[in-house]
Amino acid sequence: MLRLIGQRLIALIPLLFIVSVLTFSFTALLPGDPVDLIIGDEGTAEQYEMVRERLGMNVPIVSRYFQWLGRAAQGDLGTSFFNSVPVMDAVMQRLPVTISLTAVSALIAVIVGMAAGIAAALNPRSWIDRLATFGATLGQAIPNFWFGILLVAFFAVSLRWFPATGFTPLSTSPWEWLRSVTLPALALGLSSSAAIARQVRSAMVGVLQQDYIRAARAQGLSRRRVVFKHVLKNALIPVVAVLSFQITILLGGALIVEQVFAINGLGSLAISAVRQQDIPMIQGIVLVSVFIVVAIQLTTDMIYGFLNPKARPS
Repeated sequence: MLRLIGQRLIALIPLLFIVSVLTFSFTALLPGDPVDLIIGDEGTAEQYEMVRERLGMNVPIVSRYFQWLGRAAQGDLGTSFFNSVPVMDAVMQRLPVTISLTAVSALIAVIVGMAAGIAAALNPRSWIDRLATFGATLGQAIPNFWFGILLVAFFAVSLRWFPATGFTPLSTSPWEWLRSVTLPALALGLSSSAAIARQVRSAMVGVLQQDYIRAARAQGLSRRRVVFKHVLKNALIPVVAVLSFQITILLGGALIVEQVFAINGLGSLAISAVRQQDIPMIQGIVLVSVFIVVAIQLTTDMIYGFLNPKARPS
């Protein structure tokens, strides 16, 4: 297992380097000049050059990249062009909001997806199987932001069970945090639970047909013990890979759903940075997001190696 982790960590070095090059290159190719947005149309040529020098944009792009990379390796992602706030501080202030929304959404996706997939696999070609399959298809077809609007209209506006907008930190009030995160987490998590349910059903149906499962049943083992000790453990191996992909989708979807529920997470920060062409802020958000995705992939590889010894290096 340690060798597997070491190999994955070594493989991350070129990946992060390529991502840093692409991130810096694409932001440098954005149309327009942020200096024009800062000084406006009435600025003089001297003011224009002074601002470019202050922002470091008079340096060749290759030199700017290596300066930025050196600071980023030390945890310094630069300073915002427009409010002089350190990018790392701004991202870390919004990151807990997006992470908590993604975590609750993933929990909902796992619970609902696993329950629906197990029920469908244990009752093939029954009404339970057809209902779970229909629900999974419907869940994957409905956009999460549109589903979020429906949840707000029914549960927030009509029934007034949950707040329609805003986010309460967990440290302020756990109950209000749960109320504020429930609707956006449902909008995100139920769509991902559909993909997990389909994968769980497919994997379990295949495992249930194996000879060792028939032998376990012939020995008189209870159905619950066969399912949870033998079937589910082997069926989870392909599900882990799907779960990793779905968590990545949830992280990206959270940036969109945050706009529907007016949540001040990374999504609103990223949109405002793009509108203002705040290049350091865009670069910082992309780099932190990629780092989170890479950490999720590494964790998934560890879980996959634990469940499947064949995946471990010899």
